[in-house]
Amino acid sequence: MTMAKTHPPELLETLRQFDAPTVANAIEVFDIQPRNTGFMDASIRCMFPDMGVMVGYACTAIIAANHQPPNPLPVERPDWWRKVAQTPAPRVVVMQDSDPQPVGSFWGEVRGNIHKALGCIGLVTNGGVRDMDEVRALDFQFYASTVLVSHAYVHLVAIDVPVSVGGMVVHPGDLIHADKHGAQVIPHDIAAQIPEAVAKIAANEARIIETCKSPDFTIDKLIETYNYV
Repeated sequence: MTMAKTHPPELLETLRQFDAPTVANAIEVFDIQPRNTGFMDASIRCMFPDMGVMVGYACTAIIAANHQPPNPLPVERPDWWRKVAQTPAPRVVVMQDSDPQPVGSFWGEVRGNIHKALGCIGLVTNGGVRDMDEVRALDFQFYASTVLVSHAYVHLVAIDVPVSVGGMVVHPGDLIHADKHGAQVIPHDIAAQIPEAVAKIAANEARIIETCKSPDFTIDKLIETYNYV
């Protein structure tokens, strides 16, 4: 079995100090991917925006709920639980809903408790969620496209595979960073360099803001500041 890429806990804790837009700006510095990729789009929203920053390694799966599966499936999948437990902690579930429109929620109070016990801190899905009060009380984060009433015929279609959620492609073990603005993947190869990039960006932004707030602000001074940074 290939060992998953991990980072020192100290780095993950440092990354938790940065909001998502700041991390997105830092990723752009390295020019390793198109600027319109690597993050979720506006079809998904943070359900508990007051919970702060979530950083963890992705456990991935695909679900469906609109049609009854051809063969009866168990309500739960121990193979999925084991796969989640094999993912480095902290763990973030990233689950693609394959239905054209979400109709059944895989997620609620029971599965929130199960996955919290498995070391997960939250979920990112293009599907729906429910039992909002109970899950919020668990301190378990939800990123989802909608809130749903029923689980319908929800079942796991595939586990531990690449998924696409809100335009964001995620592979098993990817490093997820998310807050009230949204979720994104931090490429492993540059993760350790993100704090330094953030510091440089913050210094440059501070110069620009200081210029804008100056009582003797002029466009020429703004141009001079931009030329400096």
